Amino acid sequence: MAEAGVQRGPGRGRFVTFEGGEGAGKSTQIKMLAKRLEAAGVRHVTTREPGGSTGAEIMRHLVLSGMGKLLGAEAETLLFAAARDDHVRNVILPALDQGRWVLCDRFFDSTRAYQGSLGKVAPDVLNAMQRVTIGDLKPDLTIILDVPVEVGMQRAAVRRGSGIADRFESEDIKFHHGLREAYRKIAAEDPERCVLIDATADPDRVADAVWDTVRVHFFTPAAVGQL
Repeated sequence: MAEAGVQRGPGRGRFVTFEGGEGAGKSTQIKMLAKRLEAAGVRHVTTREPGGSTGAEIMRHLVLSGMGKLLGAEAETLLFAAARDDHVRNVILPALDQGRWVLCDRFFDSTRAYQGSLGKVAPDVLNAMQRVTIGDLKPDLTIILDVPVEVGMQRAAVRRGSGIADRFESEDIKFHHGLREAYRKIAAEDPERCVLIDATADPDRVADAVWDTVRVHFFTPAAVGQL
């Protein structure tokens, strides 16, 4: 179980998560932000969900193979919760405590979008699992990359090549439209933490928008005074 009452001391790292539908470009943008942080001398780690730690990667295989879907939305949510618990304890919290920034491809907003909004898992169930797995841990900044569904699915198909679509890529177009709306709702409900970025442009332009967001959120005088 993640420790409760997570404190952000003066030497604690920053926790930045990336969210969005299939083909939004999260992995690409995390790599590009990591390079900019490295150039700025900011120590960091990059990771992903589901996965990111030894135990969580096992859960990732089960989820993306479709096993969770066969068991039902609640059971699939439990698999994500187990993976997140291992990931938080073994990767995220240790890195933050060492003063490193953590750039994570998906976190609890994905569970709320995929299993909550689309899987219809009750909010009280999601809240209970969140308390158990992450306690008070919360991203300092969540970047939600937004692209039209057709664009995202085309990108995902190109990335996949001749491979087989995974558990979520294989869902129908209605599912993916619902997913996009779920993320837009999350961004609207938590504007202090979440920033919605149009990710339809070329990767370099999107990366500039991401960097501007990070700079304003963490490196302006007003932001530094709040950290």
